[in-house]
Amino acid sequence: MEILDTKKLLPFLKWAGGKRWLVEKHSSFLNDSYERFIEPFLGSGAVYFSLQPETALLCDKNEQLIETYSAIKENWPAVVKTLKQHHRLHCKEYYYLQRSKKMRTPETRAAQFIYLNRTCWNGLYRVNLEGKFNVPIGTKQNVILETDDFEAVAKLLVGAELVCGDFESVITRAGANDFVFVDPPYTVKHNYNGFIKYNESIFSWDDQIRLRDSVKAASSRGAKVLVTNACHESIRDIYEDIGELIVLDRASVIAGKSAARGRYEEMVIKCF
Repeated sequence: MEILDTKKLLPFLKWAGGKRWLVEKHSSFLNDSYERFIEPFLGSGAVYFSLQPETALLCDKNEQLIETYSAIKENWPAVVKTLKQHHRLHCKEYYYLQRSKKMRTPETRAAQFIYLNRTCWNGLYRVNLEGKFNVPIGTKQNVILETDDFEAVAKLLVGAELVCGDFESVITRAGANDFVFVDPPYTVKHNYNGFIKYNESIFSWDDQIRLRDSVKAASSRGAKVLVTNACHESIRDIYEDIGELIVLDRASVIAGKSAARGRYEEMVIKCF
């Protein structure tokens, strides 16, 4: 497909399990021809912003996340205006005040979401049993970044359909001439990197099986599907008859202590 003639865009969010490392080190997996890009677990959208496809179908289960993308698409100047206010006022007291606030418009909610993401601990997204964001403040002070280009993000999103919902709702729409990039939460413990504690409650093993079935069906309809997942025997077992299994090495940055960080393996399943 035709790629938009735009400058390099970086994700404006930090997201646990984000795929900047894949884009930077293994971009060859993403260089193929297609007419529509589909991503059912959008997160920070590292692959989407790297490819900058003209037409896309983007989905995530996180309602606040999808609303943030939508607000930037529809009215990015209003989002940036509020984000600059957060930048001027940021401090510990202000952070916890904003964390507890309920905003009234999509634009102010989007700015709040980005502000909390950039100033909370390690960019982690976590809510309590009442659905309230409860991550403590982190060490980052900058709310406005040099890499920010929300106008360019908004222009790119013009060609994207944004969906809040389950991954199956968009994978079932994939067919010939579609490229589907699938990056689910990792629900098995692989190489002791700790992802399991963030994901086991939001993406069960039954979901992994349901995802495998969706990938298999999309591939049979002619879609090109690339899956990233845990490098674990259980994942290998369910995908071994569907596509080519490739083990990649990456650095982990999610651990709170530097001593707990290191290099770990992840699996890529190439179904085309």
